[in-house]
Amino acid sequence: MEVYLLRHGLAELALPGHPDAARQLTAEGKKKTAEVIRLARRAGLEKPRIVSSPYLRAMATARVAAEELGLQDEPIQSAALVPHSTPEAVWAELHSDWSDEPAILLASHEPLLSDLAGYLLNSPALQVEVKKSSVIRIDLDARRTAPRGVLRWMITPRLAG
Repeated sequence: MEVYLLRHGLAELALPGHPDAARQLTAEGKKKTAEVIRLARRAGLEKPRIVSSPYLRAMATARVAAEELGLQDEPIQSAALVPHSTPEAVWAELHSDWSDEPAILLASHEPLLSDLAGYLLNSPALQVEVKKSSVIRIDLDARRTAPRGVLRWMITPRLAG
């Protein structure tokens, strides 16, 4: 299985009295995400199943990815992908619900994605800085009882733009 970890793009600032989950993606966030996905497509990203955090900025990022990849399906929402979830919760979902998918793109947040990258690579102490709109490809067998992935590449907006 190819697992793509996509951090949401630049979002509007948090406003007092408004929930963090309601922050929208900015025009710049959409643009940089589109650039990264176009380069990822050239690196082999084709038709993944897209699963996203339910937060607005992550869903908007997932929709930009779907559009750039020519996908018609709406991204699937998963509470396992909210910012303060755990890598174990994401793995449990990958292992039980998505293990037969050849490719899956997970649109989410920090600090979860940095922790998840290390966890999927069987190196929980590994520190990975996942910039906004960045995508990481990790290959793994989601049918195993524990993750033991292989890092294939990481694309940041700076590389893509």
